[in-house]
Amino acid sequence: MKQLFTIILIGFISSTLFAQGITLPPSGGNQKAEVSQWIGPVKVTVNYNSPKVHAPDGTDRKGHIWGKLVPYGLNDLGFGTSTAAPWRAGANENTTITFSHAVKFGGANVKAGTYGLFLIAEKDTPWTYILSNNSTSWGSFFYDIKEDAARTKSIPTDTDYTEYLTYGFEDRQPGSAVVYLKWENKKIPVTIEIPNINDVYVDIIRNELRGSLGFSHQNFMAAASFCADNKINLEEALTWAEAAINRQFIGQEDFFTLQTKANVLNAMGKDNEAELVMTRAINLPTANAIQIHGYGRSLIAAGKNDKALEVFKLNQKLHPEDKFTPNAGLARGYAAIGDNKNAVKYWELAIKNIPENQKPFLNVYQEELKKLKERK
Repeated sequence: MKQLFTIILIGFISSTLFAQGITLPPSGGNQKAEVSQWIGPVKVTVNYNSPKVHAPDGTDRKGHIWGKLVPYGLNDLGFGTSTAAPWRAGANENTTITFSHAVKFGGANVKAGTYGLFLIAEKDTPWTYILSNNSTSWGSFFYDIKEDAARTKSIPTDTDYTEYLTYGFEDRQPGSAVVYLKWENKKIPVTIEIPNINDVYVDIIRNELRGSLGFSHQNFMAAASFCADNKINLEEALTWAEAAINRQFIGQEDFFTLQTKANVLNAMGKDNEAELVMTRAINLPTANAIQIHGYGRSLIAAGKNDKALEVFKLNQKLHPEDKFTPNAGLARGYAAIGDNKNAVKYWELAIKNIPENQKPFLNVYQEELKKLKERK
C-alpha cells in the first residue's frame, strides 16, 4: 500500500511539473507589455507581446514589416484550423484588450470583458481591427470569424520610426480616447468612446452609496451635486440631497446641504421651491456672511439682480460685525441694478474695512470702484 501511494505521488508531482513549465525568456525575445488608460471611470487595458523591427539575430527588417512579415489580408498560416487568419496584432499569445465597462470600439458597441485583438493589414485600403470573443489562443492559428465580437475600420498613418511594436493612447477626452498600435513607420488608431459616461458615474455612485460610503452626508451631497451639475438622474438626486439633510444618524441641515437640495431643484426647473430652500439656508443661525454673500453672487450670475440685492441686505442685517463682506455684497447688488451712487458708497465702506485676507485683492476692488465712479 505504501509503495502504491509513493508511485501515485511521484506521478502527480511529475505531471504537475510538466504541466506548469518553468519561467524562460519570451519566445523570439518578444517582451510582454501592458498599457492601461482610464476614460473617466472606465479602464481599458491592452496586453501584448512586443516584437522589434530588428530580428532576434540582428537582421534589419526595416521596409519589410508591412506586407511581408505582417502579410496583407487574410492568410492560411499553415497551422491550426484557420485558413483565413488575420494578424495577431503583436507576437506569441493573443493580443488582448479589456474593457471594465461597455464601450464603443470604433463605433461598434462592445460589452465589458476581455477580447482577442486582431488586425487585417491592407495595402491600399483601410485596415480592419477585430475583437474576438476568443482571447486565450496562441496567435491567430485558430481564428474563427464566428467568434467575432466586433469589427471596425482604421486608416493607418505614417509616423516616426518605432523599433518596438507599441500600443498607446492619445487624444484623451472625458468620454473617449484613441488607442493605437505603432510599429516601424505606421500608426493604426481606433477611437474608444464611453456612451453616456455620466450614466456610468451614476451607476457607480449608486452602488457606492449602498456601502460604507453611504454613511456620510458629504457623499450624498457630492452625488446630488454631480447630477444637478450635469442635469441627469434628478429625481434620485433629490432623494440623495434629502438624505444628506435628514437621513437618520448622518443627516445634517446646514447651509451646504440645503444649497445642494436647492441646486437639484433648480436643475429640475423648480425655481420657486429652490428659492424657498435657500431662504431657509441663509436664515440658519449657522449660515455665515461669506456663505450668504456667495449665494447673492450666484443670483447675480443667474440674472436675478433684485433678489440678489435682498440677500445682500439681509446679510448686512444678520452680520453687522462683518464690515467688509456685506458691504462688498451691497456694492455688487446696487451695481447690478444700475444704482451706481449706492454701489460707490458701499465699495468705499468695504475697502475702508478690508481685512488682511482680502488685501491681496485690493487692486481688483479699487478698479471696480474706479469704473463705477467713471460711470456716474
